[in-house]
Amino acid sequence: MQTGLLILQIVFSIGIVIAVLLQPEGTGLGSTWGGGGDSYHTKRGVEKVLFYATILMIVLFTLTSILQLLA
Repeated sequence: MQTGLLILQIVFSIGIVIAVLLQPEGTGLGSTWGGGGDSYHTKRGVEKVLFYATILMIVLFTLTSILQLLA
């Protein structure tokens, strides 16, 4: 079981890195410190799917980490 959880963690971590790198620039907290952001931008299409996939992978990574601690 430990090996399976470790493999899942590796897969999720690689997926998280890829998903974060694929997200568009300039939509994060950068505008908080004077980086523009005058208009509101809604996520649509692939951008929205990628955003939710990133959140899902982070939640699954966290759950596998907790399961690995308990096992």
